[in-house]
Amino acid sequence: MKKVAFHTLGCKVNQYETQAMGEIFEKEGYNIVPDSEIADVYVINTCTVTNVGDKKSRQFIRRAKRNNPEAIIAVVGCYAQTAPKEVLSIEGVNIVIGTNERNKIVEAVKKCEVDEKISLVDDIMKVKHFEEMSIADVKDKTRAFLKIQEGCNQYCTYCIIPYARGPIRSRGKLEIVEEVKGLVDKGFKEVVLTGIHVASYGKDLDTGSTLIDILKEVNKVKGLKRIRLSSLEPTLFTYEFLNELSKLEKICEHFHLSLQSGCNATLKRMNRKYTAEEYKEIVNRIRTVYPEVALTTDIIVGFPGETDEEFNITYNFVKEIGFSEIHVFKYSPRTGTPAAKYTNQVDGLIKHYRSEKLIELGEQLKDNYRTMFIGRNKKVLFEAFSKDVTGYVEGYTDNYLKILAPANDVKEGELDIVTLKELRQDYILGEKK
Repeated sequence: MKKVAFHTLGCKVNQYETQAMGEIFEKEGYNIVPDSEIADVYVINTCTVTNVGDKKSRQFIRRAKRNNPEAIIAVVGCYAQTAPKEVLSIEGVNIVIGTNERNKIVEAVKKCEVDEKISLVDDIMKVKHFEEMSIADVKDKTRAFLKIQEGCNQYCTYCIIPYARGPIRSRGKLEIVEEVKGLVDKGFKEVVLTGIHVASYGKDLDTGSTLIDILKEVNKVKGLKRIRLSSLEPTLFTYEFLNELSKLEKICEHFHLSLQSGCNATLKRMNRKYTAEEYKEIVNRIRTVYPEVALTTDIIVGFPGETDEEFNITYNFVKEIGFSEIHVFKYSPRTGTPAAKYTNQVDGLIKHYRSEKLIELGEQLKDNYRTMFIGRNKKVLFEAFSKDVTGYVEGYTDNYLKILAPANDVKEGELDIVTLKELRQDYILGEKK
């Protein structure tokens, strides 16, 4: 059997797409091996969110060629989409495919010689239909990611993704539900609905289907226990949306609400579509329906023009909201975006200081949230044996608390009620009720 190795950079969507491509190769008789091994084909699924992502992609291309100089190197994904000529010019690269037509990858590999160069990159801005790439056999056996949407129309000034992924395209309702049913038949109890801009699901469809319609259909699937949503725009949470969402018993009480900044002046420069006041109102709205909800978010520090005063406004806003967890990113200029051309770039040392200060606050908020549940009983979906603590199995509550419990009390792949006993740095120790 011929061997294919994958190396994936970036987001959960990329990981989903890599697995879908892997299944295409397997159907054609290929054996998937780790990317450190010698393979006949190397597929690098790239990320281009930052210039660093491009650099990492180039590094792995060179490494793959060193592993096997006779291998076919296929570079796919966001970096390939935004800079196809640059990628194709890299020594050793044979095939370049962007963020569409990835289901043709094996066909391209079969036609390609080791000294040949092939580009299948098309104009992503003209692509109007969702590329169907389903997964039949997810390797993890408890929680499955399922891509329901592609593209983004938001055009935040710091982000290259709309240019890499193109306009919004939504997957058909029937295809989504069928994949969920297939996953449940294989033993999955939780699905995570993901995409590039999930909140925009359905806006491109003539059927009138919206995200809540999909959630209602998925909620009906027998045997499924949990539905988790990936990153969401806060403006999705209207009164109407929340009213319908609250009727769906399988929805996890954990929402990742993108913030980026708590300062209106910064938000405006970012071209975000809400104010801090609107965001706070949305949070209060969500907590009225889900009082103990886990709200996680992303914050960018050191965005061009961010003054000490603007940072302090963000800091105090984050503290006031009381997120259960925050992910802090130091702004990195991305070539091709408007913000990269802004003249008032923030010094690296200042970014570092602000990042450290916000990370420290985030740890406090995380502990504050987790402490609320000590002594309580919670359902946990146990996923795997812990790599950190021998003899323990780890899993997550619906509000995304990481729990470890003794392996002789709980089983992988099962939902168990445990008492949350003791807070540790990265997890909570649990005991079967």
